[in-house]
Amino acid sequence: MCYDKCARGIGHSLVWLAILCIVANILLYFPNGETRYASEDHLSQFVWFFSGIVGGGLLIFLPAFVFIGLEQGDCCGYENCGKRRVMLSSVLAALTGIAGSGYCVIVAALGLVEGPICLDSSNQWNYTFANTQGQYLLDKSTWSQCIEPKHVVEWNVSLFSILLALGGIEFILCLIQVINGVLGGICGYCCTHHQVRTSMKMS
Repeated sequence: MCYDKCARGIGHSLVWLAILCIVANILLYFPNGETRYASEDHLSQFVWFFSGIVGGGLLIFLPAFVFIGLEQGDCCGYENCGKRRVMLSSVLAALTGIAGSGYCVIVAALGLVEGPICLDSSNQWNYTFANTQGQYLLDKSTWSQCIEPKHVVEWNVSLFSILLALGGIEFILCLIQVINGVLGGICGYCCTHHQVRTSMKMS
């Protein structure tokens, strides 16, 4: 099995996932496409945690480009099986991705549970659904309690859900690369010893 080919496939997938995370996070700053809510600090506190920009975005680009940059080789992933350390080092990059995607998932989940900050019927800016422990997600009839920004609940729920899903996929892919990198390193170790025994017999 060519472990480096698998890693490059994961890397390309992570690049697109990271881009989508960054876009989703940026959109959270502009409910209904308006900028004034950000300037007036009327956004959920979890929007400012940059979970999609940093966690699911920048911290994912690092392992993604490491995986894509892995050299293409033969059965064990590298010519003469002499570069197994590169596969093992990709595990460290994957762990960075796990940390970033995990951060993205956690913040997105917290953002969903707490809900958006909005102008309610008492003309106050509050976290209207903060005490519902996320139950508001199952009762759309309560979403009308948010008067402004219009459709902010749908906006937050959709984008935080997207970040949650994308971060989860990134986490799984990076976890797969941890296993793939370890197996690639072990394969290189076995091949190296096999080549040593073969050369000794030939001599």
